Amino acid sequence: MSVSPEELKALRDQIDQVDTQLVELLAKRAEITRKVGEYKSKTGLPIYVPSREAELIKMRRQQGQDIGVSPDLVEDLLRRIMRESYQTQHVQYLCACPHRPKVVVIGGHGALGGVFVDMFERSGYEVGVIERDDWERADTIIDGACLVLVAVPIKLTEQVIAKLTNLPKDCVLADITSIKTSPLQAMLEVHQGPVVGLHPMFGPDVAGMVKQVVVVCHGREPQAYEWLLEQMRIWGAALKITTPQQHDNAMAYIQVMRHFGTFVYGAHLAAEDPQLQELIDFSSPIYRLELAMVGRLFAQDPSLYADIIFNNKDSIELLRRFRDRFDECLQILDSGDKGQFIKAFMHIGQWFGEYSKRCLVDSKKLLLKADDDRTL
Repeated sequence: MSVSPEELKALRDQIDQVDTQLVELLAKRAEITRKVGEYKSKTGLPIYVPSREAELIKMRRQQGQDIGVSPDLVEDLLRRIMRESYQTQHVQYLCACPHRPKVVVIGGHGALGGVFVDMFERSGYEVGVIERDDWERADTIIDGACLVLVAVPIKLTEQVIAKLTNLPKDCVLADITSIKTSPLQAMLEVHQGPVVGLHPMFGPDVAGMVKQVVVVCHGREPQAYEWLLEQMRIWGAALKITTPQQHDNAMAYIQVMRHFGTFVYGAHLAAEDPQLQELIDFSSPIYRLELAMVGRLFAQDPSLYADIIFNNKDSIELLRRFRDRFDECLQILDSGDKGQFIKAFMHIGQWFGEYSKRCLVDSKKLLLKADDDRTL
């Protein structure tokens, strides 16, 4: 049965009307979530409550199933809407240290330091910032602070910590450096009060801390900085407690090996000099995502990544082993032994276990999103 142009136009008009209603409903929902955010800011409830989100998605998936709407579509829409709703609530937060609401961020005008300055200000703290030219006034700026947070480049962190010899005994000293063993030890030596090492596992382009991971390495007097951990929970962060040594060992894989491998991949592409646009045009969604992650690295501050890679001295041996395994795999290819390749492939798959199956599901969602964003 054919549809006339007039009938098609009428159907499209109906779609436009429904889409208009959808947008109006989104605006109404945003207004409600804004009010929820106001309530949470007064009571100290965290923006992100995992059980509430999981319950909501479960109910709406079932509703979609009951009325013939794809549950996956319902979940995709809800997750995107909820991400936006978290941002509408990113306005004001309860102060977890109301009796002494003053913090100082050393390097607070930097990219990541600025994120913490913003979050503390949104929580009602008086925030002081110390930069390179402010050290003559540092004692005045720090006076009365409940927290001094070191947020400077890795190469400067221990130099800055060494200057903090006159902190009040009850002031918390913390850092947000991506290595933890040396900075934490330096803080413990220079300050006899409460000390904690933090590593925010996100960049300065985040709009808030909902679902963002912050690694916590205890130093001294954890009860004295529990308010700081609670403040980050109120912001929606997920705190992961570990030791400095475990943290630095993990970062060798998570940061150094990954960033250096990406650097080498980019260096190889630049040296081979293929037509970049052609690679993008011809690529599958998965390769475009991989290429995007390579390109993302080279759009950022090279000094930051140089510090991450060069300041973890133990990582060079890990990278040498990575190079050796690359050569071993290349030898398998050079020998033409597909059986050995398949055997190695299966062995690696067994190491990943059930996680690889989960990755297959999760990556499918990313690939669908990549397809949605593609313009021809």
